[in-house]
Amino acid sequence: MKKQSKPVQTKPEFIFGKKNYVVMGIGLAVIAFGFILMAGGGSDDPNVFNPAIYNFRRIRLAPTIVLIGFGIEVYAILLNPDKKK
Repeated sequence: MKKQSKPVQTKPEFIFGKKNYVVMGIGLAVIAFGFILMAGGGSDDPNVFNPAIYNFRRIRLAPTIVLIGFGIEVYAILLNPDKKK
């Protein structure tokens, strides 16, 4: 008969390291901040147009901040936490 061996217990490993997750959290916070900047500018009365919807903050600044946040996320994914300086 074949002798059965005990299964080897391995510790589950995460795909990314702690540093990656911290940078991802920062990126998500930057993206959320950009979407918060985009919010608002509407009008309570649907018959009244509010030109504040086309101001600099909503048209230029907020989308730029969201794109920067996505760039941070890409960096967090590509970051090698084991690299020693």
